[in-house]
Amino acid sequence: MKEKWYFIDSGDKNPYYNMALDEKLMDWHREGKIPPAVRFYGWNPATLSVGYFQKAKKEIDMDAVNRHGLGFVRRPTGGRAVLHEDELTYSVIVSEDHPQMPDTVTEAYRVISQGLLEGFLELGLDAGFSIPRTEEERNNLKNPRSAVCFDASSWYELVVEGRKIAGSAQTRQKGVILQHGSIILSLNEDKLFDVFNYPNDRVRERMQRSFKNKAVAIEELLGKKVPVEKAKKVFKEGFEKGLNVRLEHIVLSDEQEKEVQVLAYRKYGTDDWNYKS
Repeated sequence: MKEKWYFIDSGDKNPYYNMALDEKLMDWHREGKIPPAVRFYGWNPATLSVGYFQKAKKEIDMDAVNRHGLGFVRRPTGGRAVLHEDELTYSVIVSEDHPQMPDTVTEAYRVISQGLLEGFLELGLDAGFSIPRTEEERNNLKNPRSAVCFDASSWYELVVEGRKIAGSAQTRQKGVILQHGSIILSLNEDKLFDVFNYPNDRVRERMQRSFKNKAVAIEELLGKKVPVEKAKKVFKEGFEKGLNVRLEHIVLSDEQEKEVQVLAYRKYGTDDWNYKS
């Protein structure tokens, strides 16, 4: 018998709700109220999220964020900025002491990301894990030159044809792992690069040129659009196969929804959280 995990498809939600639900799933799992869980979601409006440690006011052009009608939120996870638009976002919540979870962050990252790998393979893509092999590559991971998440591969990042195809981040809080990330269906590079601050136009042009050689969306690789509902089906099956579990679809109760809304309002929707330096 395969272990049963919860599966939540929360649909397109505002950025504050999205981060609040990920946090509440960690709380509920820690309290023994739910088993491990996989969640799929989208963003309404399209949103720029920044990593927990990023200096938003220094790195982000908030006028451009507003001009493009984007939402803005700080994630509880590290990493760099991500434009959430035409994508399927996933999160995985599981205890650190789960039998399948290795002790180290990088190895746990690989185990969880196996579900993503299976999904990409099912789409017919030649995907694999990127593992930095040289001292220079390892140093680049520790000291990224760009504020853009997809500008560099990290430990066990999923790559196709040498280019990054899914950006993920992980945090551990009081014994529970949260890993969430973006499965990019298509990408508007100009919009993405509009929202960052640069010393001059030459720097932006150089970074954007470099980015094209490093990051790629599913649509570009397949030469056709993948509807989000198909992506959900493929990656749900991918997580079931990669984690060797059975995902049971559940819907939040009214009480759980209220808890999420309260946290979204009191924490993730505040300037104190989103613009802290």
